[in-house]
Amino acid sequence: MQIETFDDPDAVARRTAEVIADAAREGQRLHGRSVVAFSGGSTPAPMLAHLAGMSVKWNATHVLQVDERVAPDGHPDRNWTMITERLLDPVGVRPSHRHPMPVTDDDLDAAAARYARQLTIIAGVPPVADVVHLGVGADGHTASLVPDDPVLKIRQQWVAMTGEYQGRRRMTLTYPAINAARLLVWQVAGADKAAALRAALQGEGVPASKIRRHRVHVVATTDAAAQLSG
Repeated sequence: MQIETFDDPDAVARRTAEVIADAAREGQRLHGRSVVAFSGGSTPAPMLAHLAGMSVKWNATHVLQVDERVAPDGHPDRNWTMITERLLDPVGVRPSHRHPMPVTDDDLDAAAARYARQLTIIAGVPPVADVVHLGVGADGHTASLVPDDPVLKIRQQWVAMTGEYQGRRRMTLTYPAINAARLLVWQVAGADKAAALRAALQGEGVPASKIRRHRVHVVATTDAAAQLSG
């Protein structure tokens, strides 16, 4: 595990973008294309803007989602809205390489199963992304793997639906799908995340602690990393 810290949240955003760009370029060097999955929330927005200015072969990059809120297309609550506005449209990712989670379907469980099949077509079985971008919430959730939700126990599906969390149901990659990635990149900013980040990286029982801790690159603000030992 590699941990880098910066005082400035924008420096964290820029460095996270650099790490993701490097992983995408490595996938393209090795396999002729790359597969990248992005988390949502507010923290990734500046990182995506930085990434849009970096040299990546976007016409050879498949962009997936780690999680998504159930909301209409284009809604500001949708992670895909942010990803589209900050990255996909500015760099011109082709429509065939944009893979939003289908959270507007009537049958959400069937939609999750369809997205899982799409993952395997793009990235194999198990679906191996070149890089999965993660954050952590103050309650220790990551992706939409939230405390006390039945989704935490799922091991035989790549994608699943959660119950309601902060006002909306979510579609999320499960632990097996996330942990299959070649590289995991954590982007964490803010003192309110310090306890959760420590618990996640030291295996202290929050949902994020079930994410593997090898082939991991953590980029955090100094205050978010304040409780990490060593």
